[in-house]
Amino acid sequence: MKKAIFLLITVAIAGMYTANAQGGGGFQRRTPEEQLKAVKEKLVDLKLTPDQTTKSDSTFAKYFRTREKMMEEMRAGGAQPDRDAMREKSQKMAADRDDELKKIFDEAQYKKWKDEIEPSLRPQRRQGGGGGNN
Repeated sequence: MKKAIFLLITVAIAGMYTANAQGGGGFQRRTPEEQLKAVKEKLVDLKLTPDQTTKSDSTFAKYFRTREKMMEEMRAGGAQPDRDAMREKSQKMAADRDDELKKIFDEAQYKKWKDEIEPSLRPQRRQGGGGGNN
């Protein structure tokens, strides 16, 4: 009887770890290529010309690779990363990306990018208690 209970508990715990590893609650970073693919799917609404598509793909690829490199450097430091410095660098990189996009997109396309598409790409924060900001 004890062996059956032990086996049942072991299987339950293993199932929880497997579900979590498959994205059942954990956070998994996307590669720059996966991020580019997600952006390209959203940009379809802008009806870009082939030239605009090529240029915007290059701009986003550079942005995602640079951001990934920055994150790797921050994580490699060992100590807790400076959130203010990270935010400042991220904002500068996004501003540089947007300056390039302004040259690629027409006014209506850029407005739609900023107002609709870009906000839809931001990770959504979980709802619920656990934030500790009471």
